Amino acid sequence: RSGPRRRGRRRNAVNAKLDRETLAAELGHRDELRLWLRLLTCTTMIEATIRSRLRQQFGVTLPRFDLMAQLEKTPAGMTLGELSRRMMVSNGNVTGLIERLVVAGEVERTRHATDRRATIVRLTATGHRSFATMAAAHEQWVAAMFRDVPRNDLPLLMAALGRVKRSVRAA
Repeated sequence: RSGPRRRGRRRNAVNAKLDRETLAAELGHRDELRLWLRLLTCTTMIEATIRSRLRQQFGVTLPRFDLMAQLEKTPAGMTLGELSRRMMVSNGNVTGLIERLVVAGEVERTRHATDRRATIVRLTATGHRSFATMAAAHEQWVAAMFRDVPRNDLPLLMAALGRVKRSVRAA
């Protein structure tokens, strides 16, 4: 279901996250909690924008785009199990996405050379072209969302977020 009502709910959900971040600051919560809420808010806003643009411009979902991105990185293809592990979703979710991509002519399935039970999936030439078009637009959208961040700040943010990532892994 689409339309102004649904978009309004989505916008309210993003605003609710923004409000939680503000509320956390007002309630005197630890800086770490406020940082987590800020990261979550940014991620939610970016993801919502990308989801919307993928659907509007290409008629695809973010999971479909993500699946194609995984296959683009592995030209020889991979099994459904490998794909679901990389995407951190169930085999059932991957199977449904793959089926739709096969019907669209963007993915092909072949038998695994040594394991009869396994199937290898890979992008077709059509799938590679389709993904390249979407990936170029995706890169432009992300760049536009970060346009107000000074270029000199990007390496500093990457380094700081690298430290956050290492800290989270260690915890």
